[in-house]
Amino acid sequence: MRNPERRTALVDAAIEVLARDGARGLTFRAVDTEAAVPNGTASNYFANRDDLLNQVGAHIHLRLAVDPSKVATTSELPSSRERLTELMQALFQHISGDRTGWLALVELRMEATRRPELRAALTSTLRDNLNLNVEGHRASGLPGDDMTTVLLYYAMTGLILEHLTVPDALTGYDENDLIATFVTRALAH
Repeated sequence: MRNPERRTALVDAAIEVLARDGARGLTFRAVDTEAAVPNGTASNYFANRDDLLNQVGAHIHLRLAVDPSKVATTSELPSSRERLTELMQALFQHISGDRTGWLALVELRMEATRRPELRAALTSTLRDNLNLNVEGHRASGLPGDDMTTVLLYYAMTGLILEHLTVPDALTGYDENDLIATFVTRALAH
């Protein structure tokens, strides 16, 4: 049986390659080099490049997910607009801390426009992620409804994309102020 830790290390190496070199640079040899394993290792773990891309797509959200135990201790604020704002700001900081993971996700999204199987897998993963966010928001007791969660999800996605790809486009705007405004306006819908 293949080593699951090595598989995860190879997928993480593929994420690094995707972020740095784009989808065209993602080869088994590049993954082996990034993971510092012997040539041919990645090809022993993944049937083909599509398999590797699909596994990256399935794993990347685990890598980008915020650990709930860390977020839960960031404040003593009650379930309020302020608490929701703080949680969105913590999410922004967390994802900003893994620029490579987010850039790899952007590359996967672009590659999914050319690969129907990857598009189907990534669509399922992204839909599941959104649904988990909606369900988590419902269970949290925080203000707002399902649409609040969807609006914040896509507002945050856009803000993170700008911040991690062309941060100078945000010159003159404070990200925390933008997030507070997102929350206020999403709750007012």
